Amino acid sequence: MKRAGPESISLHGGHSGEFCCHASGTLEETILAYLEGGFTAVGITEHIPPENDRWLYPDEIAAGLDAAGLYRRFAGFVTAARRLQEKYAARITIYLGFETEAWTGYGPAVRALVKTFRPDYLVGSVHHVEGISFDYSPEEYRAAAEKAGGVEALYCRYYDLQLEMIERLRPGLVAHLDLIRIHDPEWPTRMKRAPIAARIRRNLKRMEKLSLILDCNCRLLPAGGETYPAREILLWARELGVAAVPGDDSHSPAEAGRGIREGIELLEELGFSTDWPLPTMLRKWRS
Repeated sequence: MKRAGPESISLHGGHSGEFCCHASGTLEETILAYLEGGFTAVGITEHIPPENDRWLYPDEIAAGLDAAGLYRRFAGFVTAARRLQEKYAARITIYLGFETEAWTGYGPAVRALVKTFRPDYLVGSVHHVEGISFDYSPEEYRAAAEKAGGVEALYCRYYDLQLEMIERLRPGLVAHLDLIRIHDPEWPTRMKRAPIAARIRRNLKRMEKLSLILDCNCRLLPAGGETYPAREILLWARELGVAAVPGDDSHSPAEAGRGIREGIELLEELGFSTDWPLPTMLRKWRS
């Protein structure tokens, strides 16, 4: 597969309002925004549909959607993405990715989606702990922490679930590895605590062993924010030999490419190679 130059790739990007309730714009508008930004390759990723209505997000419920409707919408996303791959093939390489979830019983459901829709790669994500979508709001975060037995216990549970996801799905790209800090103002000190730091390094070591790529979400850098994962974790990843690739996790055409230039500079500063690897193809699930 084609390799992109150091200023032209985002492997975790391309959510659109057509297929995601918390995004805006059309998928084609997003592709055109990447083209205008000089990208030669981009990963278009969308959240997989839930297995049943239990795992609906609040915004999906508010929109009157159910699991069956989300499955149909997801099928429409795959069709649209493949059409755009063909339409713009001479101008940009588009990779079709699925962003996973890790709700109870997700393994067979993800495998069924892969076999049906044949993505180019998986983006491995965890958004639920103790059955609660912890990243959706501070209130949901507090509820998850209370159910887990405290914020530190929530972190530990998150990283254990992340390792389980890595082992079960072997996703080509592991996204926002430290998303669990999203509503925790004490995260800079908390992630250095021994039970949490040991789990992060354990997961990174497993990623290196499996040749999985770490997504470096750069979208907050232009505003002075932190990457996901944070710089400290990027340093651990570099030390352990884990490859990292920039991504924007864009949710609108205006966000396409946001922070990528700053992210590349950061990765270069930390000693990562900018000869970007690409995610493992899922040949074993395509039979």
